[in-house]
Amino acid sequence: MTDRYDPHAIEPKWRQRWSDDQLYAARDDDPRPKWYALTMFPYPSGDLHTGHWYAMAPSDAAARYRRMRGHNVMFPMGFDSFGLPAENAAIKRGIDPQEWTYANIDRMRGQLRLMGASFDWDREVVTSDPAYYKWTQWWFLQLYNRGLAYRAEAAANWCPGCHTVLANEQVVDGRCERSDDVVERRFLTQWFFKITAYSEELLQFEGIEWPERIRAMQTNWIGRSEGATLQFRVDVPGVDDSITVFTTRPDTVYGASFMALAPEHRLVDPVTTAARREAVDAYRQQTSRQTEIERLSTEKEKTGVFTGAYAINPFNGERIPIWIADYVLITYGTGAVMGVPAHDQRDFEFATRFALPIVPVFDHPDVDVARPLERAFTHGGTMINSGPFDGTPESEAVAKVVAYAQERGFGEGTVTYRLRDWLISRQRYWGAPIPMVHCPEHGIVPVPESDLPVTLPKGVHFEPTGQSPLTLIEDWVNVPCPIDGKPARRETDTMDTFMCSSWYQMRYVDPHNPERPFSKEAAAKWLPVDQYTGGAEHAVMHLLYARFFWKAARDMGMVPGDEPMLRLFNQGVILGPDGNRMSKSRGNVVAPDEQVSQWGADAFRCQLMFVGPWDQGGPYNPTGMAGIARWLNRLWSLCVEPVTRVDAPEDPAATALRRATHKTILAATADIESFRFNTMISRLMEHTSAMQRAREGGTVDVGAWDEAVRTALLLTAPLAPHITEELWERTGGRYSVHLASWPEADAALVREDEIEVVVQVNGKVRDRLTLPADADEEAARAAVFASSRVQEWLGGKEPRRVIYVPGRLVNIVI
Repeated sequence: MTDRYDPHAIEPKWRQRWSDDQLYAARDDDPRPKWYALTMFPYPSGDLHTGHWYAMAPSDAAARYRRMRGHNVMFPMGFDSFGLPAENAAIKRGIDPQEWTYANIDRMRGQLRLMGASFDWDREVVTSDPAYYKWTQWWFLQLYNRGLAYRAEAAANWCPGCHTVLANEQVVDGRCERSDDVVERRFLTQWFFKITAYSEELLQFEGIEWPERIRAMQTNWIGRSEGATLQFRVDVPGVDDSITVFTTRPDTVYGASFMALAPEHRLVDPVTTAARREAVDAYRQQTSRQTEIERLSTEKEKTGVFTGAYAINPFNGERIPIWIADYVLITYGTGAVMGVPAHDQRDFEFATRFALPIVPVFDHPDVDVARPLERAFTHGGTMINSGPFDGTPESEAVAKVVAYAQERGFGEGTVTYRLRDWLISRQRYWGAPIPMVHCPEHGIVPVPESDLPVTLPKGVHFEPTGQSPLTLIEDWVNVPCPIDGKPARRETDTMDTFMCSSWYQMRYVDPHNPERPFSKEAAAKWLPVDQYTGGAEHAVMHLLYARFFWKAARDMGMVPGDEPMLRLFNQGVILGPDGNRMSKSRGNVVAPDEQVSQWGADAFRCQLMFVGPWDQGGPYNPTGMAGIARWLNRLWSLCVEPVTRVDAPEDPAATALRRATHKTILAATADIESFRFNTMISRLMEHTSAMQRAREGGTVDVGAWDEAVRTALLLTAPLAPHITEELWERTGGRYSVHLASWPEADAALVREDEIEVVVQVNGKVRDRLTLPADADEEAARAAVFASSRVQEWLGGKEPRRVIYVPGRLVNIVI
């Protein structure tokens, strides 16, 4: 047995031992309190990169800590393996997406094992496995049966590079989040999940510990607005219809001087006059080539076209011209707005451009009949130019106008949400097929549950047509109708991959169940997730979808409670040595396998946790590895090299070492509880330095030394699992250190004997005194006034006031 620390010898040995012993398998019959720890599973892109390690190694440390605190920990891992990159790889390399995906999974699984993480591999899920997506399809049917899945024609975000539809959340600044292509708008028949049915509940975060910024992002994305829905009757012969608008400012309705419809609005065609048809059609064609971000730009000059038609303001009977304008979006609100230029800057710019009336309806210093307004103002004093409401204070205006509209039947108070239903249709192959059949006689028919899974066919040919490659496989598409057996066609769209990851945390609790997604007993045992970790970039996609899915499952009686994850922690982004995101094009990529090959997994884990606060991220510089390696080597030598041991528990050196040990327990426990891994490692380094000093003293008390060694290994075990397991065995510990109990600090040993009290005179520091820790105010005052330095600054003057902050400060005011 070598006395030299060799990570390449000990790490594979212990990984194999843990695997053989199933050390980290979570037992359903374990009576200890459960702790379900989960980190977001990876997409199998090819190789595990430093970002994966940065997300997973600290998560593993936290899971190991909970196990040592006496919990029955479940910490599973899997692969989010459906998705567009596999299709792109298939097109580029001429290989099957499944072949590419599963080769990547095999490689990444091996790399994950190299990390030494305590994953329960028996619970692995792979979302592209038919045994998994059978239940993804089952969930779709449950949502459909409850009216939460439906098919409708709608404006969709179309990525020309990916040849598929994108959810709103996947469009960033008008571009596809994956390919960066400019997103186009197309009207297509799509499948949706009715996430809006839970809009109000999704705004509630009671009972969960989630970061404030995630809650704020979801709240803003859901976008709750209170206002009124008003009906403006269309004044066009032969058109018996009304324009519905939602406004948060119904009190400004008397200032409406035009109506603006989105170019895609259903009323544009029926209201447009023959004389205006050509101009309207040309404008609609021009708008269709713009992205939403371009249409909403505040720097862009407002454009629009008059339809030739008018609507009637129900409050005063005035005719209002109906325009179409690109700054009105069909995807927001009702796709129509009442233009109130005096009180909305966009409307003001539009009205100014097209010489439309600007009528203020509140008094304001800017209102002067002798000169026009220079810009819109949002709030004023009392109502003016508003018929029976003139003189109404602004604070009462909205309520009175809404009540007036409700009494007369042309409006009502309304709450609306910015959130739109989740578009799940994707025109691609490598995804879970939507289990529906289109029958000429019976319409859309669900696939019977007994026929699930609807598996993907082999031998797919990829063409950039904008249609799913599945449409080209006749023997897969053409199927009998489930109702009468007559010829019908399968649905050829597949599901958004976020569907797969919306319920994966549920499947982990019972991953091999062939009869159900999971049993009620497993759900009651393990759900919900106690601690979830992952990136904040998923705030309004995965994390929001998972909450919706859970609430729907709860209403089906499938899961307990209202939320899927009780605690959430978002790690930051690990950067390259130059402070930029790691990228092959920048040449700043740090490959984990190379770091492990040189330094070992434990050192790489610890260095990633040491670079800075985990929630902030930061640059990773491999030059820092030498310092971590020195610390681990020092720990090794302290544990295996002989020391001169004596029985001298009363020796001051023994007391000092014990105090250092128990202070480290206290501090390190607080750090790991709060995911402050960087400061935790600093404390452990300080402790090994204290041990080094004790050893250099010549002799060490056997009790204090053994306690220090044992504590050092226990506290370091979650961070560096291999070296601590080896040293635990060498120092006589019972296998395994990862099943041992976390140490408890002795309150008597961490209590300070002395404290430093700062002395101020008129707010400026003039002295610092060392006092007994139990000194009361009277003793502190006596010590302060006995100080020659303090007397010098007093200069014989009597204090007007003495302020005492217990254990910290005495401030003398003269």
